[in-house]
Amino acid sequence: MSEVRIPALAKVNLRLEVLGKRPDGFHELRTIFQSISLRDELRLRSTRKSGIELRVRGNVSLSNEPVEGNLVYRAVDALRQELRQRDGIAIELCKAIPAGRGLGGGSSDAASALIGYLRLAKKQLPRERLFELAATLGADVPFFLEGGRALGIGKGDEIYPLPDIPKLHLLVVSPNAIHVPTPDAYRWLDAAKLNAAQLTNSAGNPKLYRFCALSWSLQGSPLLNDFEDAVFQQHPRLAELKRDLLQNGATEALLAGSGSAVIGVFPSPAKARRAAVGFPLDQTFVCETVSRDSYRRLIQSRTVLGAPRD
Repeated sequence: MSEVRIPALAKVNLRLEVLGKRPDGFHELRTIFQSISLRDELRLRSTRKSGIELRVRGNVSLSNEPVEGNLVYRAVDALRQELRQRDGIAIELCKAIPAGRGLGGGSSDAASALIGYLRLAKKQLPRERLFELAATLGADVPFFLEGGRALGIGKGDEIYPLPDIPKLHLLVVSPNAIHVPTPDAYRWLDAAKLNAAQLTNSAGNPKLYRFCALSWSLQGSPLLNDFEDAVFQQHPRLAELKRDLLQNGATEALLAGSGSAVIGVFPSPAKARRAAVGFPLDQTFVCETVSRDSYRRLIQSRTVLGAPRD
């Protein structure tokens, strides 16, 4: 095998609670991740050149980040070191998921790069070690190794698969002029107002905390995001986008992760497409939730054999 093509699907957080600050400086989360059909795509090819070549095109961030800082590069570099591989590899990343919008595009790219490189190199890694490696790249990277619907606790890196829900039709609105860095969102979230008592009573006993979190995740509660109030105060237009989605037919609407995308749930794709017309100044994406089985089929099926070497 000398070439692999693999998608990298975005996610939304159907519920996201920030329970408090941990002793290690990170925040304790309780969230429900859900894969959606909006996706990037990676192409990995074996080459005769040494090292890693990465080319990014499409919906690219305007930052001047060096290629070595890209999560795809870091993921493949870490895996090559783990496996002691020296063969050259060329990677093309085609971006559709907008960066810095709370949709997990970079983390999903990293997870797909790990999976794709293992397939390209015809190597295997124990599941536990692969998840450990993924967690070093980002707290939500482990979720994207399996996708679907899952409970995330701790920093969001402790993942428990959840039963799939009926398919949801979504409209994702990505405001062109607003970018919310995750550290800023946490800073805006007033630590004094977090539920410290809940964190102390639950997280102090890991088994009890996991049980409480799993019970919470199975309740089928409506959408929730603790970041909304703090982020909306800084960027009132995001609150306007949420109101506009509801006024244009969404049954529910929510800030995506720490922002700045806002998502609306619609009764049908047609209604989502009609609503998208009302956001001419922003990027919009009509998509749907993806089950775990569908996610696995997508990740496993996009392989091309026998591509020429450079």
